[in-house]
Amino acid sequence: MPDQTFRTNIPEVDPSEIEDTRTQRAIANEHRSFLEKVMVKAGFGDLYDARDFSEVVFRVMRDLMTTEASDRVEGELHKEAVSTDEKALQFEVADLWKDTNPIVGLLSRVRPPWQGPGIFKIDSDRFLFRVANEGGKPATVDREQAVKAVFSATKDELSQERIEEIASWLPDYVRQLWEQA
Repeated sequence: MPDQTFRTNIPEVDPSEIEDTRTQRAIANEHRSFLEKVMVKAGFGDLYDARDFSEVVFRVMRDLMTTEASDRVEGELHKEAVSTDEKALQFEVADLWKDTNPIVGLLSRVRPPWQGPGIFKIDSDRFLFRVANEGGKPATVDREQAVKAVFSATKDELSQERIEEIASWLPDYVRQLWEQA
C-alpha cells in the first residue's frame, strides 16, 4: 500500500530552521577572516587545515623572495587571521607568514632566494609539488584551487605595490594562479 505511513514518530522539520551551507557562502567575502576565506574557497573541512596549508604556501613563497621583500610583505599582514576564542587560532596573518621552525626561519633569512639557475631553483612544478606534499591537504581538495584560495585571501590583505612585488617573484604558472586569485 503506497499511501500507508509506516513511521509516525518522526518529528516534522521546518525547512527554514535547517542550516544551508549555501547561505554561508553568500556572506560577503569582506566580512570573512583570512582563514575563513581560505577554508571556504579551497574547500577545507576546518580552519586548522586552512591554517596549515596557508603556512606551507607562505613558506614556499618566502623561499622565492629576498629577506627584504619577505619583510615588506610581513609588514603589511598584521591583521587578525580569524575571530575566535580558540587559543590555537588566535594570531595574525603575519604570524602565518613567519616560519614556525626557528632554525628554518633563521636559515631563510641568510640564504639567497631559491630562484634563478641552480640546483635549488623553484619552478611552478616544484612550487606546487612542495605545497601538495608539505601541506597535508585532503585528497578531496584541488591543489591549484587551494593555492588560489591562499593567494586570494593574501591579496585582500596587501597593498597593490606588495601584490605586484610578490607577482614578480613567482614562477610562470604560479604567477598566473596569483593573478587569477
